[in-house]
Amino acid sequence: MVTPGGLVVLTDRRLAAGSVVEVVRAAVRGGASWVILRERDLPYESRLRLATELRDVVPAGRLIVAGPDPLGGDAVHLAERDPLPIGDVRLAGRSRHGRLSDEDYATLSPIWLTETKPGYGPALGPAAAARLAGDVPWLALGGIDSAARAAECAAVGAAGVAVLGAIMRSADPERTAAELTEAFTATAAAPPRVGSLSEHAEKRLELSTGMSERRAVTWS
Repeated sequence: MVTPGGLVVLTDRRLAAGSVVEVVRAAVRGGASWVILRERDLPYESRLRLATELRDVVPAGRLIVAGPDPLGGDAVHLAERDPLPIGDVRLAGRSRHGRLSDEDYATLSPIWLTETKPGYGPALGPAAAARLAGDVPWLALGGIDSAARAAECAAVGAAGVAVLGAIMRSADPERTAAELTEAFTATAAAPPRVGSLSEHAEKRLELSTGMSERRAVTWS
């Protein structure tokens, strides 16, 4: 199973410096591999229309919809208390702040305190998040607003970094995405230190981005 990895963008139309679709389009040009559509407060038809528009700019099969309804797709990201989706989905992730259970992958948060959710914490830190995840593919979420932080998450074995504010607020989301992607992938692909948490980083990156099968392919 291919699970999310690399740079994963979460949407927030209220924070976006432009339209969500255009911000996501720029982030994908910069290297974002996956997108999670949030916007759960939108009316159903408006959210379905937005999902359709995003599928036109996101790499095929890489749009995940927050909540149990995949809006015509087959991948969902559940809140901690969301029920499992009705019907068949190929991919179900879940937001976690502690113990993992039934998900194909999880976001663990907050890794660092974040402007998007002031007062939300305490921060887990990358190393503690890695220990919580164990062998479950996980995305680091919360406060990942610099290349150094993206690299720190890759070094402890995160499959990817899930980023909202740093991309949505950016005046140049393509450049921001490129900086985060380059830092994460360079660290994840580096030879791991024997016995360190980074031993699984390259394997998880290949599984989540398909690099092992498509090393010569770049998304346009």
